[in-house]
Amino acid sequence: MTAEEDALFGLAYVPPDETVSYGPHPSQVVDFHLPAAPTGVRVTLLHGGFWREAYDRRHLAPLAAELAARGVEVALAEYRRVGTGGGGGWPQTLDDVIRAVGVRLRPGRRSRHVLAGHSAGGHLALCAASGHVPPPGVDAVVAVAPVADLARARELRLSGGAVDDFLGGGHHPEADPVLRGPARVPVTVLHGTADADVPVALSRSYAAAAMRHPGADVTLRILPGVGHYGAVTPGTPACGALLAALGAGDPKSGP
Repeated sequence: MTAEEDALFGLAYVPPDETVSYGPHPSQVVDFHLPAAPTGVRVTLLHGGFWREAYDRRHLAPLAAELAARGVEVALAEYRRVGTGGGGGWPQTLDDVIRAVGVRLRPGRRSRHVLAGHSAGGHLALCAASGHVPPPGVDAVVAVAPVADLARARELRLSGGAVDDFLGGGHHPEADPVLRGPARVPVTVLHGTADADVPVALSRSYAAAAMRHPGADVTLRILPGVGHYGAVTPGTPACGALLAALGAGDPKSGP
């Protein structure tokens, strides 16, 4: 494990205020972290882990709590993943994300809604942004260290061939953000130059492909010296860049 990974996974788990199911599978749930003083920003947060059952949403709970302390309503979504009993893969996992995005605790209250994802979660957020119809009510997407170029990730056999596992060994160009067509909402991509898990070249490839579409609103922000986990670890300068991209202000609660 890297120092960044140790720092993130060493943080204490923060339980949600409420958990809501959106389907019959145990992984079809959303954890809500609620602010004491809402600012009108809502974030649906997708964790990474190369789409594998071994990794779940719990490691992003500290980030969800940090956002809630800053007045953001956070929906930390789980989804079906690849592995024994996981029930995930393509396209089931993306289908879950689309459904999870629509889960609300406070129907009728309009907030600026950002769909954000890290690593494999970033891949799923980018796919959702470029669908024929974006998830209802999503105003923007923020992807952190995303697996944004699936073909290249497959060639590199990232995480021991995780892309092949996710795609079931088949070829699905519609699963690749580089090939899915233009995003339907503004997209911001954050990626560190020291990322050894998902090379920054994948985000550069996505941004280059996106900008070929007239009217594309895609911003790529490179984070010098930052690895795979820095931007999703509360308290780091890189996480400050993520908070800014999400529109999170100063903390609204705490000591």
